[in-house]
Amino acid sequence: MSGLRAADPQEWTALMVQGQRGDTHAYHRLLLGITPYLRAIAHRVHRNPSDAEDTVQDILLTLHEVRQTYDPARPFKPWLAGIARHRVADRLRALGRVAAGEVMSDIEHEAFAAVDKSGDAALNSRAVEAALLALPAGQRQAITLLKLQEQSLKEAAAQSGMSIASLKVSAHRGIKALRRLLGEGYP
Repeated sequence: MSGLRAADPQEWTALMVQGQRGDTHAYHRLLLGITPYLRAIAHRVHRNPSDAEDTVQDILLTLHEVRQTYDPARPFKPWLAGIARHRVADRLRALGRVAAGEVMSDIEHEAFAAVDKSGDAALNSRAVEAALLALPAGQRQAITLLKLQEQSLKEAAAQSGMSIASLKVSAHRGIKALRRLLGEGYP
């Protein structure tokens, strides 16, 4: 479409809501606006431009498939960053080039960076990061593998060297500790 202007990040939420309501012009502007952002994420992870572009396409397809699940009451950019993080991890696992844990921390930081660092969002993400770092290593690893990276118990056990039972216990205790720490307004 000639003359169609790509959307700025500040417009993404409104355009997504309009797109959910059937406004194809708004949805197309949203896609034009988010594509450079998604390319930047993909190129940080993939050396091969073809792999990066395939990852961007995976993210865009996933976004299109799940667009009706977006909750307009919540910020769009962190939701999009979560989709991107999962598709990047899926692509890395499919390529078999890197163990999931070696790259995910950079992607997770990107997801945190994607949040507008003003107000409650910045405080919440910093509080969660700080509380996670305060956990014992086993609990932190279990939560990272099972909850943040969404690995199966079998995958997480293979990567961590922990038994499935130990992972379950560590994840349960870690989540309980996070709730306690965050309930105390940590840090």
